[in-house]
Amino acid sequence: MHKVLVSRCLLGERVRFDGNSKGPLAMLDAWRREGRVVPVCPEVAGGLPVPRPPAEIPGGQGALVLDGVRRVLARTGADVTDAFLAGARAALALVETHGIRVAVLKARSPSCGNRQTYDGTFRGHLVAGEGVAAALLERHGVKVFSEEELEAAAAELAALDAADRCLGAAIRGTPHP
Repeated sequence: MHKVLVSRCLLGERVRFDGNSKGPLAMLDAWRREGRVVPVCPEVAGGLPVPRPPAEIPGGQGALVLDGVRRVLARTGADVTDAFLAGARAALALVETHGIRVAVLKARSPSCGNRQTYDGTFRGHLVAGEGVAAALLERHGVKVFSEEELEAAAAELAALDAADRCLGAAIRGTPHP
């Protein structure tokens, strides 16, 4: 049974910048009961407090933050790039420790967003791009989904579990299901 990295805010933990959560979500609760869930909040893991000023990436590209081309800025103007990078590395360490290949992270977050993030103007404008942690995980082969893609994440986990069952059967020399 494969484990899945999940944003703590989606599990009902009050770790978002505003001190709130975005969960819990039923499917994630089911995965938690199965022992699949490894929780993470990259921003808190990187040393940021709860609550904290909102942060955005000018241009919205977490990969460019990893490459040292962009910074992550709080609405106050503070540069919080180092905390975002530390949090991304903490998420990657969990992935490596637990052999995780799938993550469900908070949509549109400057850490966790997998398809869109805010553009750095703090005006609510979205751009195509990923958060810092999501970009680092994707670079290391993790398939990152948002809470809006739970069915696709569940299908990916099921495929990984099925492949493991087939491999196990092949190793044992028995027919696989």
